[in-house]
Amino acid sequence: MITVIVNFPAPKGATVESMTEAFNTTAPLYDGLPGLIRKCYLFDPETGVGGGAYLWETRAQAEAFYDQAWRDRLTEKYGVPPDIRFFESPVIVDNALATEPR
Repeated sequence: MITVIVNFPAPKGATVESMTEAFNTTAPLYDGLPGLIRKCYLFDPETGVGGGAYLWETRAQAEAFYDQAWRDRLTEKYGVPPDIRFFESPVIVDNALATEPR
């Protein structure tokens, strides 16, 4: 599995409440997305950084999603290109799903 961390500068003056509202408008776009297991929206009010943590079945699915059009949309929306980092996720502990011990 692949974990992708995406970061971008949140709008100036953003709050947890305003970011939650903004994130709720895009959340439906990820429902049923092939290969996406989970997405967690991220926001740090102290640094003004927003983003997402995505868990994908494969790197190919993740790379296909973050195409140039997607990158261009985020760049236009936030004024700078998003920082996108890909990580292999060889071990995952998911207490909510009571996963088997490693």
